[in-house]
Amino acid sequence: MVPSRVRALPFRGAVWHSAACAAARAPRRHATVTQQSRIVGTKPKPQPRRATSHAPEQFLNRELQALEFNRRVLAQAEDKATPALERLRFLCIVSSNMDEFFEIRVAGVKEQLKLGLASVDPDGLTPREIFERVNAVARKLVERQYALLNDAVLPALAAEGIRFLRRGEWTPGQQEWVRDFFFREMMPVLTPIGLDPAHPFPRVFNKSLNFAVELEGRDAFGRNSRAAIVQAPRVLPRVIRLPRGVAKGEHEFTFLTSILHAHVGELFTGMNVLGCHQFRVTRNSDLFVDEEEVKNLKKALQGELPQRHLGDAVRLEVDDTMTEGMAAFLLEQLGLDAADLYRVNGPVNLVRMMSVPDQVDRADLKFAAFQPGLPKALAKSKDVFETLRKGDILLHRPFQSFAPVIDFIREAARDPQVVAIKQTVYRTGTDSVIMQTLIDAARAGKEVTVVVELMARFDEEANINWAAKLEEVGAHVVYGVVGHKTHAKMALVVRREEGRLMRYVHLGTGNYHPRTARLYTDFDLLSSNPDICADVSEVFQQLTGLGKATKLRHVWQAPFTFHQRLLEAIEGETRNARAGKPAAILAKMNALLEPAVIEALYRASQAGVKVDLVVRGVCALRPGVAKLSENIRVRSIVGRFLEHTRVFRFANGGEAKVWLSSADWMDRNFFRRIELAFPVFDRKLARRVVREGLKPYLDDNVQAWEMRADGTYVRVKRGRGKKHCAQLELLQALASS
Repeated sequence: MVPSRVRALPFRGAVWHSAACAAARAPRRHATVTQQSRIVGTKPKPQPRRATSHAPEQFLNRELQALEFNRRVLAQAEDKATPALERLRFLCIVSSNMDEFFEIRVAGVKEQLKLGLASVDPDGLTPREIFERVNAVARKLVERQYALLNDAVLPALAAEGIRFLRRGEWTPGQQEWVRDFFFREMMPVLTPIGLDPAHPFPRVFNKSLNFAVELEGRDAFGRNSRAAIVQAPRVLPRVIRLPRGVAKGEHEFTFLTSILHAHVGELFTGMNVLGCHQFRVTRNSDLFVDEEEVKNLKKALQGELPQRHLGDAVRLEVDDTMTEGMAAFLLEQLGLDAADLYRVNGPVNLVRMMSVPDQVDRADLKFAAFQPGLPKALAKSKDVFETLRKGDILLHRPFQSFAPVIDFIREAARDPQVVAIKQTVYRTGTDSVIMQTLIDAARAGKEVTVVVELMARFDEEANINWAAKLEEVGAHVVYGVVGHKTHAKMALVVRREEGRLMRYVHLGTGNYHPRTARLYTDFDLLSSNPDICADVSEVFQQLTGLGKATKLRHVWQAPFTFHQRLLEAIEGETRNARAGKPAAILAKMNALLEPAVIEALYRASQAGVKVDLVVRGVCALRPGVAKLSENIRVRSIVGRFLEHTRVFRFANGGEAKVWLSSADWMDRNFFRRIELAFPVFDRKLARRVVREGLKPYLDDNVQAWEMRADGTYVRVKRGRGKKHCAQLELLQALASS
C-alpha cells in the first residue's frame, strides 16, 4: 500500500533500507527565498545495508530494549536517594517515553500485523511475537509505575507537605471552592456529547483526557441515551493548585478529574449518573513522506499535521474502576482489542503532573541548582573569532554553558565583517534566541542560509513557523533532502579578514535548543581549522545546491561515507589486535542497532579487542557471550541529565583517534539521514573528550547499569571501592557552582 503525499505510518523503520534519492528536481525560488524540498540524485550513492551473517538469536529486539531503558528510568523514581520532586518527574518522564513508544514503535508493529508483513529485523521475531512480548512487558512496567506513584512517591511528597487531595479528602471549605471553580472555569468550556443515532462516537484526539459517563433516565427531548462522552479541553490544567486560605498546607493540589467526577451531574440535568470514568487514547503519530509523490514538503506537512491527532488508535488507557461493559464499548468504537486496554490506578494522563515540581518552591526536594562553567579561553576574551584563530574551543554541556554557541551566532550577526551565516536546524524550540538572531542577521543584510528539517518528529510545526519567519526577512530557507533527514548539527560563518574570506564552524552532538542544553549532555566544537571548515562548507553546498557529492577531507558523512568509515575503523582495530598492536574501542551513544556494525564489533571481540560501550538506550548487541562477544562490555548511565553525547575512540595502534558525532549507530543514521562525525584534532582537547566523555562513565558505580547477554540490565554495585558518579563529578569539575 503506497501512500500519496503524507500519511501516518509505523516508526521510521527503526525510537526512536536505505533508500536512494529520486530524480533531481529544480528548486522553486521566490524573490530572495530559496524554498526547496529537494529530491536529489547524487554520487556516491547512499550505502546499502549489509546482510547479516549471524543467527537471529545473536541480536536483541529493539522494542523490548526500549522497554528495558524505561525500566532503568523508572528505577530513578524508585530510588529513595533521588529527591522527592525529582522522583515524581522521573515517573512523568516514563509516561512521556511510553506515549512515544506506543505512538511510534507499537503503532509500527500493529501496522505490520494489519498488512500481514513478515519480520525484517535481525532478531528474527515476527510482528505477532513482538507485539505479545511488548504487551506483557509494558503491562508490568505500567503496573510498577502506578504502584510507585501511590505507595512511594505520593506518600513521600505528603510527608513534605505536598498533597494531592481526592474528593473524599476535601474539607467543606474546599468543596465550596471546587464547586465555584467548576462553574466558573470548567462548565463554560465543557461540551458533553450524548451518544445516540444523531450523535455518533466523537473523534477523540491523541492523548487527550476524556470521560465516559454512564447515564440513566430521559433528557429534555425524551431521549434515553445510556452514555455520553465529555472531552476535557486542553486549556484546562490537569492539576489544580488550591489557593491559600483554601488549602490547609502551602502546597495542596487536586486533579481536574476529581472536580469533574464530583460535578458531572451538573452536565446532565435530570438524569442519573451511574458512573464517570476517565480514559485516554494513544494514536499512531508517525508521518511518512512519499518521496516519489511529494511536490512541496512544507505544504504537504501543513495539510497533514492536524491529522496526527486522529491517526489509528493503538492503546486505550482507562481508570481501574471502569466497568467491563464500558471498556468493551470504547474498545469497539476505537477499533481496538482487549490486548490494547491498560487499566491504571491513578490519572491516565500522568505526564501532566510534570508541571508540579516547577510549581513547588522546595529546593531541598529537587536536584541542586548549578551555574554552568566557561572555558578559560573564552572567559579571557570577548572576541570569539580572535579566540578561535588561536585554537579550537570545546564545550561540554550542561556542565559548561551553551551561551558561547549562542554568542558565536550572535557575534556573527552583529559583526560588520561577517558576510554569511549558514546553519542547520533540527530541534530548536518555539522560543529560540538563535533563530531570532538569524532573523536579525538577515534583516541586517547578511547572507543567511538555514537548512530547516521539517520532518523532525513532533517539532514539525515549530520548524515550519521558524522557516516562515526566516523567509519573510529574506533568508535562504532550504528544507533539506526528502528521504534523508538533516540531523547534523553545524553552523558556518564566513568573515572578511585582511582582504580575504575566513571560515569558522560550530559542530555539535546535540541540537541548538537552549532548554535541552540544560538537560542533555552534549559536546560542542568551535573551530577555524581550514580542513574542517572546508568539509562543512561542502556539506552545505550539497544541501542547498545540486551536484555530485565530493570527497570530504576528514569528516565522515552519512549517507555516503560514515558507515563505511566506521566499519573500517573497527576492522582496523581487529587487524591491530591480531598483529599484537594496541587495539581498543571506546564508544558512547544513545543507541546501537545496525547489524553490520554489530557484526564488526563481534569480530573485533573475537580477535581480542577490548570493546567498552556506553549505550544509553536500545542496544541490539549481546555482550559477554563466549567465543562471540566476551571482550565486549555494555553499560548504560541513567541519571539527572539525559546522556546524549556520541563519542568514539579507536586506539589505532597507539595513535589514538577521537571522534564526535551527531549520529547513533543505527540504520536510520547511517542510511536515511544527513549526519556528521568529526575528528578532534587538538590532542589536548581529544584527551579531554576521553577524560570527560568516556572514562567517568566507564568508572561510574552509582548511576551505571551493566547489560547482560540476555538483554536485561543489572545496576552496578559500588562495593567497598570509591564512589564514582560521572554526572556529579563532571558538575564538580566543570560547573561554576
